[in-house]
Amino acid sequence: MNNVFFSYTLLGGNMRLSDLQSKDIVNITDGRNVGNIIDVKIDEETGNIVSFIIEPNKNFFHFFNRNTSVDTEIKWHSITKIGEDVILVKIGLP
Repeated sequence: MNNVFFSYTLLGGNMRLSDLQSKDIVNITDGRNVGNIIDVKIDEETGNIVSFIIEPNKNFFHFFNRNTSVDTEIKWHSITKIGEDVILVKIGLP
């Protein structure tokens, strides 16, 4: 199953980037708000979503001792659910 079909099925229809940007991103590993989507990375050959580019929540990435001034990337395979209000991801500590 390719990512475009999977994303269409997961989302229940077409969705705009602006719709995704309004959702909170929550890490299911620890329940923290990760940040906000500011962009997406798309595979030029297939047109599939590769990852979301995130403007990090300063508190979340401070926990992992990361530089909070740098945007971060969340790979498509880290996304566990795209819901009506939130996007659940699994990143960081096991």
